[in-house]
Amino acid sequence: MLPDKNGFEICKIIREHHNYPVIMLTAKGEEIDKITGLTLGADDYMTKPFLPLELVARVKAQLRRYKRYNVGADTEEDFIIHRGLVLNIKTHECTVNEKPLNLTPTEFSILRILLQNKGKVVSAEELFHGIWGEEYFSKQNNTITVHIRHLREKMGDSFDQPKYIKTVWGVGYKIEG
Repeated sequence: MLPDKNGFEICKIIREHHNYPVIMLTAKGEEIDKITGLTLGADDYMTKPFLPLELVARVKAQLRRYKRYNVGADTEEDFIIHRGLVLNIKTHECTVNEKPLNLTPTEFSILRILLQNKGKVVSAEELFHGIWGEEYFSKQNNTITVHIRHLREKMGDSFDQPKYIKTVWGVGYKIEG
């Protein structure tokens, strides 16, 4: 009952590419719907109306199982996802709206630090120290500014109306939460 595809199709697509838990939350409560959902790869199936605390408990149970039986597999910590931006920590790859970005290791590190601190302002000094340690930083150093500009260009991010990296004048940079 979704606008473009139904939940069964989405479940099949997810299973073709990923191994993480899938819980179907639906108004379809017929026995055949439940069996179909679970057969297509859903790990759990809940029908509306549902108890919110039960949903939370089921999510926690699925995550416990996933973490226990997928040791060494890709985990949530291996990826940072934000508004069409996907950062793969393990492979050092980045995509924006499924288009690969060719980032330098420094650009990747800046983006990673900003995403890990989503919603918080990170100063140029904090970025500098997070990438290179204590060495060589001075207030006149514009290295971070140059890297941020290159990152914005590669991401197609506007300086005036940023979708991703926002400048907080006199303080630093942030990615809105």
